[in-house]
Amino acid sequence: MEWMESLRNAIRYMEGHLIDDISIEDVADQVNISSFYLQKGFKIVTGYSISEYIRYRRLYQAALDIIADREKVINLAFKYGYETPESFTKAFSRFHGVSPMQLKGDASRIKTFLPLKINILMQGGNDMDYVVEKMEGFKVIGFEKEFAFDAGYQGIPKFWDSFCEKYCKAGMPSNDVEQIIYDCVIGEYGVCIDDIGKEGKFRYLIAGTYKGGEVPKGMTVYEFPDMEWAKFQCTGPMPGALQSVNTKVFKEWFPENPEYEIAMGANIEWYAKGDVSAPDYESSVWVPVKRR
Repeated sequence: MEWMESLRNAIRYMEGHLIDDISIEDVADQVNISSFYLQKGFKIVTGYSISEYIRYRRLYQAALDIIADREKVINLAFKYGYETPESFTKAFSRFHGVSPMQLKGDASRIKTFLPLKINILMQGGNDMDYVVEKMEGFKVIGFEKEFAFDAGYQGIPKFWDSFCEKYCKAGMPSNDVEQIIYDCVIGEYGVCIDDIGKEGKFRYLIAGTYKGGEVPKGMTVYEFPDMEWAKFQCTGPMPGALQSVNTKVFKEWFPENPEYEIAMGANIEWYAKGDVSAPDYESSVWVPVKRR
């Protein structure tokens, strides 16, 4: 239950600081969860990113202020975190479908966005196919790219497309990079790491198991420490089957499992070789955990 209570506390904190200059990291620190997993879980459970939630709530509150004729538009712009009245008006019009002045003349056109309420719906989380496994530290090697949390769902598949177009061709390795890709099975893992200290961003690696030796230019090695991993098995075509498992992890497994909590801001997706569109294709989600 602690996971859902953390999401509730995150919402309470955001609601209490709507007109303050808060960051995603501020929210994560408040509920003692890594910003990576807070944003990932919040999006899965609510359908909104944290930045979207704060922005939509501010625009709704701003609309209430306009209807009540409490403040001028220029004051509301600065109050709700916009640098100029023009940027505020543009965001306001995009969200509500009308400008601040148009809303003042017709309050019925306001778009309502009330505080979210997190409810728990148990649907067989304990029936998920998973194991919790203690693993010695290991290293991965691969190609790295930074993504904003809000853009990851769109950007990561394009990153994979670029990788496959360049390297996923038949034939024996012809250079050092291709040899590492072959030897370390680059593409076996998709690795998310929240450690770069940039607001709203994380590292993503298309990776394989590092086996030592020189690291070619343009590639990155990352080492995971000794720890336990919850590994959730998945059977079915990509990406739908894996997305379904990810949703169950945050909506069912964590709320229903009081024994474990997230250990660090990272996760791994494992992909088997084969046809990713096949109904029996195998993959899995690995989440680092620790006992409470």
